Amino acid sequence: MGKKLHIISFNVPYPPDYGGIIDVYYKIKSLSEAGVKIILHCFQYGRDEAKELEELCYEVHYYPRKRSFITIFSKLPYIVRTRKDNKLLKNLTDVIAPILFEGLHSCYYLNSPHIGAYTKIVRTHNVEHDYYRHLARSEKNPRKKIFYEQEAIKLQCFEKRLKNIDHIISISPNDNRYFNNRYNNSTLVSAFHPFDEVRVKAGKGDYILFHGNLGVAENQKAIKYLMEKVFTEITLNFMIAGKNPPKWLIDKCMVTPHITLIANPDKEVMDSLISDAQINLIPSFQPTGLKLKLINSLYVGRHCITNSPMVENTGMEGLCNIANSVRDMIRLIQEKFEEEFTYEEIERRKLILGSKLSNQKNAEKIIELF
Repeated sequence: MGKKLHIISFNVPYPPDYGGIIDVYYKIKSLSEAGVKIILHCFQYGRDEAKELEELCYEVHYYPRKRSFITIFSKLPYIVRTRKDNKLLKNLTDVIAPILFEGLHSCYYLNSPHIGAYTKIVRTHNVEHDYYRHLARSEKNPRKKIFYEQEAIKLQCFEKRLKNIDHIISISPNDNRYFNNRYNNSTLVSAFHPFDEVRVKAGKGDYILFHGNLGVAENQKAIKYLMEKVFTEITLNFMIAGKNPPKWLIDKCMVTPHITLIANPDKEVMDSLISDAQINLIPSFQPTGLKLKLINSLYVGRHCITNSPMVENTGMEGLCNIANSVRDMIRLIQEKFEEEFTYEEIERRKLILGSKLSNQKNAEKIIELF
């Protein structure tokens, strides 16, 4: 009889098609395969119930996320206050088992006396107040900018509740240092992901790819940087692929002959785009968490060119080509576009990724905590 574990997810973790949800889904899958009986609690918005989760979990419960305008004025962060549901608390108390809270988002009941004796673990996907401050800096809409700034302040206050829990599991070395310095209860468990093995193709491709959620400000900032600073200087084939591209990006790509936009590709198409590219070009201007698109690029793609905020202190630095200026990025693109990706480089990826990003090893780390 396997151990039982409550997992509270900030959204329905199926299909696993964006950052944090990918980590949640493959964490559930890996823990289930290790024999853990998971009682999954999902806050539901914009996603349907998923029978696929019932195949992995002992029980699955769904709760509506209660978003209303008045919630913005709560002293609690909006992402926390909108995930309050009395049925969740009852279901937690019905089965005495450790609780894994996915992100601060799901931590409304973290300090509830009704679960005071439970082992409590919080998975941090970012240092959330830093993440929201970066969102505020990138946001052009004044109302959204004010919301992100206020949310950052609330999250910094709310985060202090983590000092009373048993364990934090941090997603990156930087985050792990941050939480250990403040609460002395953090363990590094890297992001869970879809890959059991490195699937990189040797040889060459004939285009450069940027991929990610095109609807978020961080990725839009990176694309503007590339289009205005880099791809005005070189005219190699450049593809941009991802969810929810804004109108300005669609319009810009239509009038730029060497840039192709692929909007809302499914997983199979995205994997193929990453795999066939000669270069995955994924700079970031937001040094938070561990980006899933970096993991995708390293497990599936050939040459990866990025900058320090994307990889610093992740352990992935040696697998990437790092450019922190326009000049260096153009030089690296021109160099790597002509350079075949070798079998020796593939073997090196297998060695490093297998030691640092194994889903099985990371599941064992979590099981040891409870």
